[in-house]
Amino acid sequence: MPRKKETLTLSVPPGTKEQLEAIARRLNIFWGKSPSPSGLIAAIAQAKLEIGKSFTLAPDQVKALQQATKILYDSGQITEAQTLIGLLLERGNLEVSQRQALLQQASQLAEAWRIIVDQHRSNQQPFLLLYRDAQDQDLEYTVRYAEISFEEKRFYLNIWCEETEDIKDTDFPELIHNRCLRLDRIKAIVPTSGLWREEGLDFLKVYLHFKKGMIKAYELRNTDITSEVVVVGEETVRQVVRRVSNPFWLEREVLRYGGDCVVMSPESVRDRLKQKLLSLCHLYNIDTRS
Repeated sequence: MPRKKETLTLSVPPGTKEQLEAIARRLNIFWGKSPSPSGLIAAIAQAKLEIGKSFTLAPDQVKALQQATKILYDSGQITEAQTLIGLLLERGNLEVSQRQALLQQASQLAEAWRIIVDQHRSNQQPFLLLYRDAQDQDLEYTVRYAEISFEEKRFYLNIWCEETEDIKDTDFPELIHNRCLRLDRIKAIVPTSGLWREEGLDFLKVYLHFKKGMIKAYELRNTDITSEVVVVGEETVRQVVRRVSNPFWLEREVLRYGGDCVVMSPESVRDRLKQKLLSLCHLYNIDTRS
């Protein structure tokens, strides 16, 4: 039997509700798809969130903890050193260069990144991640969810992160918190505080129609929601509804199947594929105006 909830009526100045929603969104406290001020207040009452003036480390405390971290590393106490680094990153009020130096120091861990990610995933432990992209830029992500996937002969780390500033323009704003990262470009991983995202990655629900030989040959994937043979007009197709967190891999799959696979919806994914096909036609001097 569901537990009854109490009702609390608050009188607040104009704009306070929006401010509470902004805080709830930042802390990943939602009711459905909307940030929840009620959930935020409940989390404060249950002492799950810190209130009042945030505790920060003074410069001399930061220096002392940095020295202690080095001693722990040198003595082989990696877990304890990692804990101190997490404290420094969270409470140290550090310059960007100091933060990146600490994250790079954490990369001295002997374990493979995949093992560390699997441990954090198993413990539902959020973490900070320092990543060097293909343009040799160092990017820092606050990861609230992570999973490993295998795509085209390589393992990738898929994350839901708080940061969005590194994405300047996107065709899929619904997926702006998702990132797909190469494991070999990770520079450091350090645990941090906060809540693990139970919902997993953001996703689009994509409808695919497989035709001809693919009607029987199609192999179900773990991201497929449904797969059924249906009749559309006078044509029989296999309709697959799939959770797609990264359209890049879907586009490569669909193009590989050629005319035997068509994206039916959403329009954002269809339009992206249309643009790719038009670009290919232009490269091969194919007139698409007729």
